[in-house]
Amino acid sequence: MDNACRTVLRRSRVIFIVGCLLLLGPGWVGAAEISLQSETLFRFMQRDTLTTRDAAVLPIYEYLQADAGNLNARGLSLHLYGWGRADLGNGDYYSDDPSGELLYGYLEYTRPFSNFNLRLGRQYVIAGLANDSIDGLSLRTDLGPYFTLSAYGGLPVALDTAAGRSGDSIYGGRLAHHFGTRYEVGVSYQQVANDSVTEDQQVGIDLALALPAGISLSGKSSYNLESDGWGENFYEVRFSLGDFHFRPFFESYNYRDYFAAGEETPNPFYILSQGNEALTAYGTDLLWTGLGSWEVGAKVKFFNYDVNNDSAAYYAAILTWHGAELTQAGGEIGTSQGDAASNNYLLGRLFFYWDKPIDLPHTFVSGDLLYASYDKPVYGQDGSFFASLGAGHRFLDDHLELKLSADYSSDPNFDSDWRGMLVASYRFGR
Repeated sequence: MDNACRTVLRRSRVIFIVGCLLLLGPGWVGAAEISLQSETLFRFMQRDTLTTRDAAVLPIYEYLQADAGNLNARGLSLHLYGWGRADLGNGDYYSDDPSGELLYGYLEYTRPFSNFNLRLGRQYVIAGLANDSIDGLSLRTDLGPYFTLSAYGGLPVALDTAAGRSGDSIYGGRLAHHFGTRYEVGVSYQQVANDSVTEDQQVGIDLALALPAGISLSGKSSYNLESDGWGENFYEVRFSLGDFHFRPFFESYNYRDYFAAGEETPNPFYILSQGNEALTAYGTDLLWTGLGSWEVGAKVKFFNYDVNNDSAAYYAAILTWHGAELTQAGGEIGTSQGDAASNNYLLGRLFFYWDKPIDLPHTFVSGDLLYASYDKPVYGQDGSFFASLGAGHRFLDDHLELKLSADYSSDPNFDSDWRGMLVASYRFGR
């Protein structure tokens, strides 16, 4: 899509938002509850660009969220969230990237009966197998005491730069049956078209069961109708035996069916979708909480790749101490052993979060250290190292929060990489 088309789309979105406000009328605007939140990010790093080596990249991001209307009660409301960026550095690192985007902007209407919810505009839809950003309409409502219906339709935001939006569409829905909090079983469907060609068509099932003795079972599966194959299966069980808490799980992915989105659709996983590789993983997490403020955990996870005929296993032990408020510290040590050299490594991690250090209210300090030692060098490197240190403080009755962090990493991709970030968050309101 050329710059002229992008400009037209941006203006159309602004006109839509202003039009919504005019249709609501000055009476509604004057009586509406209003909430504004600003988050400004300053990032500092060095990168190689097409014209400069070790260029100073100093982007400033502004994220702005605005909500107006009946925010604490059911009724009509307007929700907006977007970001913009400017680079104060001396390079052209972001020359080919967009400088801003409206992440969502929609009118919402809710009613107390039937849990009715209606949204119009740019929004994020999560319904069964749907996990997409759309420009369109969505609704959710109860159908009696045991059924829930969700439906949506519009233009997929992910395709707005792929040869224009003519002929693009996305629609789908989910029908669920539930009995209180004991169980919920849903069936969902989604179809995506790009330039009037169906690129993706899937059906899915999901479930959540609360079984006796505090046992829960949840999971989901998706079937690709275009490639005729199961793309994803994920299921987990949670249960406790005294102070021991278990989470066994199973997951499988067929790359051709899971990543496939059609030949005309831009897809960062296109190469994966062209093979017949399938990944199966299973294992369990264990947590023991019988030591008061201490938690002892373990992880076991097995991986199997069909086409590469490769398998690996990861074993880890975790120790975490919980202090006052949100204070905690801990560590993890793990090892991965597999058929491929890249799957053989030893991993160690230390982390902490110090809430209200030395009795300073509204303050925190956090840190994270991670080191991986490879059995055989990867791109000439024997290991990877990552370190992060951060601190934050809240001011003005928690309306303003400042957070500063610095990261350093050395790995097979970057010999030495420094990054810094300053975040200023301010919440307005009335």
